[in-house]
Amino acid sequence: MADLNPISAWRRLLVLPNESRTKTLFVAFLTAVVCAVVVSAATVILRPIQAANRAAEVQVRLEALLTAIPGMADLLDEAEDATLVSVVVNLDTGHAAKDVTPETLETALLDTANWTALTPEQDLADIGNRPDFVRVYMLREADEVELLVLPIFGAGYNGRIEALIALRGDMETIAGMTVTDQSETPGLGARIEEPAWQAEFAGTRYVDDSGEMRFAVAHGPSTSDYEVDGITGATRTSNAMTRIVRFWLGPTGYGPLIESVRDGEF
Repeated sequence: MADLNPISAWRRLLVLPNESRTKTLFVAFLTAVVCAVVVSAATVILRPIQAANRAAEVQVRLEALLTAIPGMADLLDEAEDATLVSVVVNLDTGHAAKDVTPETLETALLDTANWTALTPEQDLADIGNRPDFVRVYMLREADEVELLVLPIFGAGYNGRIEALIALRGDMETIAGMTVTDQSETPGLGARIEEPAWQAEFAGTRYVDDSGEMRFAVAHGPSTSDYEVDGITGATRTSNAMTRIVRFWLGPTGYGPLIESVRDGEF
């Protein structure tokens, strides 16, 4: 009768010569299993740490954006009731999401039913599908929204561009913008991360008095209240930033939310 004792089997394996095919295959299999377990364990252990690091980085950039807005630091110091709150909004309705919270947002977006496919005419930012739920930030004083901070993203020249854009309480003027992730060409398109260029956004209007979208990154120096300076040698990245801002501040992006804030519903 065959000896099925695992200890005996292990001993028989160990005494096999190193050039044995059986021993070689077993060692390779065992090594693969151990590596898979280690990688899986590391992924599980590190995932919350990585998520926390990303959240901390966004928070730092968010705070930097707020303090970079002219007069905002004084407002925060003087207004004891001013608070920065976050809320998950339904982009279709422009209202706070009923069943999705900041804690459940990531899980909700794993469901393809919570994304909207965009037509080529709608998809100015070249993202293909738009999430139905997004976490936004509001600086409130009493019953007024003094600042609305919105995450935006879209396709750049070399890859995805992610940013935060802040609107003043009038919901017509950009208070500031900071790029949080990009992979544009160093020395050219990557200059969208330079503080001097990002500072161009402060005070820029993105719609005219009739509500028509007017924002643009100029091809050269800006010539109106609706433009920011272009980036020399980075026309495609400049055009991408124009499209990204126009999409997200338009009717298919945060348009319904902006209207809700204007109407005092937040």
